[in-house]
Amino acid sequence: MTLSISDINAAARTIRGQADATPLVPSPFMSGLRGHEFLLKLEIAQPIGAFKLRGAMNAVLSLPEGAAGVTCCSTGNHGRGVAYAAARRGMRAVICMSALVPEAKVAGIRALGAEIRICGESQDSALAEAERLALSEGLTHISPFDDPLVIAGQGTIGLELLARRPDLTCILVPLSGGGLAAGVALAAKTLKPDISVIGISMDRGAAMHASLAAGQPVAVTEVPSLADSLGGGIGADNALSFPLCREYLDDTVLVTEEEIYRAMQVLYYEDRLIAEGASVVGLAAVIAGRLPPSRGPVATILTGRNLDMGVFTRVITGQEVTLGDVTIKGRPYGA
Repeated sequence: MTLSISDINAAARTIRGQADATPLVPSPFMSGLRGHEFLLKLEIAQPIGAFKLRGAMNAVLSLPEGAAGVTCCSTGNHGRGVAYAAARRGMRAVICMSALVPEAKVAGIRALGAEIRICGESQDSALAEAERLALSEGLTHISPFDDPLVIAGQGTIGLELLARRPDLTCILVPLSGGGLAAGVALAAKTLKPDISVIGISMDRGAAMHASLAAGQPVAVTEVPSLADSLGGGIGADNALSFPLCREYLDDTVLVTEEEIYRAMQVLYYEDRLIAEGASVVGLAAVIAGRLPPSRGPVATILTGRNLDMGVFTRVITGQEVTLGDVTIKGRPYGA
């Protein structure tokens, strides 16, 4: 399979008016910290609260009439997007997730009318169930990251960023299975070859980062994280997102749970925005000084807002948060 800018332009036409044109706003605090204008692409403003609607909508709307339905594995937001898009078409949707997915995300998908399957303790288990359903029940399997229609849909963010701000010099992209990073990087690098695109992930269970370092897809151990949306593997047979990330990403950077915690506080107190831990990894990398100096304006993507509000409340009030066998010590903002 191959993917080009023409596929992303086609996706933009397909999802127009339904999953596009989210705001791009400056962050004065982060701009001051970075030394150049720092912009936030608000995918938290999507109808489902996450960027995943773009790829899911492109894939579901491309199915022929009479399709039996759709299935997918998900850490939460892709499943929500597929469920939303399927409901718009009056189509059956079965979403497979591991037990690590927060209940708030499971409940949000169920509320859209999708069937839920909780499968094991890893994304790999959820993927196996989705693939089984596709074979046994004739459902169309929509990968959260290794599907050309999904990647093209996510790539429309890159089109919008450069249409609004052709002077951007760098885009910081939250990195999980690589569908978002692959699409955005392909679009951005095609339109502006000298732009830098950097993938950012948490430092525990970062599958794409580990795979790029190894030169091939590798398995990682999934663990609880504030950036739970970035969990899961990339698949041993990854055909698209891995080679695209390898070709188009300039670098990948990891941030700690403590740095994600801090960035969630910064976004809330300085920009008055609520977002998942996965959304703020770009901010976390800047705040922690993990990136080279900017040449000009920088943008990051706030990917979603479908978080556990109990955990979020603990973060913004400076309380400690326990994630499996790791406890993040609390620190009030400004202390």
